Amino acid sequence: YLAIRYAVETIPPLVTAGIRHSVAGGILLAWAWARGFRPTRAHWISGSIVGALFFLVGHGTLHWAEQYVPSGLTALLVATEPMFIVLLAWLIGRQKISRISALGLGFGVLGVALLTGAELSMKASSVPALLAVLLGSASWAAGVVLSPRLKLPSDALGRTAVPLVCGAVMLLIAAGVTGEFHATHWASISLKSILGLAYLIVFGSIVAFTAYTWLLQQCPPALVATHTYANPVVAVFLGWLLASEPLTMRVVLSSAAILAAIVLIRKGERASEQHVVAPVSEKVASFEQCA
Repeated sequence: YLAIRYAVETIPPLVTAGIRHSVAGGILLAWAWARGFRPTRAHWISGSIVGALFFLVGHGTLHWAEQYVPSGLTALLVATEPMFIVLLAWLIGRQKISRISALGLGFGVLGVALLTGAELSMKASSVPALLAVLLGSASWAAGVVLSPRLKLPSDALGRTAVPLVCGAVMLLIAAGVTGEFHATHWASISLKSILGLAYLIVFGSIVAFTAYTWLLQQCPPALVATHTYANPVVAVFLGWLLASEPLTMRVVLSSAAILAAIVLIRKGERASEQHVVAPVSEKVASFEQCA
């Protein structure tokens, strides 16, 4: 999240996300192709749907919002994704909400209220950015719930590369339509932004996902999903340490509430007899946290 903040300081957000996912998706697709993967028409159609939900809306709003909202606060709002996943799965009848999950949702709402209230008390102009982050989280959750019904590649690298490439194309088109490409001052891009973008490409997308894919093959999904608890805390700390972002008691309390919400929702999903969405949410949530 801090890398996104640095990148969008001198590179427009949609351009940043488009370049990031173009390079990462291209490398992963080439890698998968070298291993014998061949995407079909159905793969590209499904990849376009997932790419729109995950990357065009999910990451597009995230990158845009970080121009106006601290990276730590953004990470905490993104951590509400499990809440949206549970709610969407309940709305379409794929999952019942247990009492534990309902309690978790309550903690999540409390945490978001504390966070947004703290930010709005300082800067009312942050409202669009805060709503954009929540919209991105909801869009990502919709992709999580929908993706099992789509014909995505069975190949692990291909399954990621195809949506990445599709999302990248959409982001680049959006950057052109909104005038971001024309507004980009390529000669004025700072070294900090270049390093931030490079970090996002290499570590935020390529390394993080390939490592995550390997962990899913070696470890239980519930263990791998513990990153969901750590990411917001790390983001808040790094934002405070490296970017002088505010770390108030209200932010600490909201962080605790959102983390409690994640723990309770995960516990409620495991306890539920209709344990359908949890493995999917665990699998995909990390991708967004590569931010």
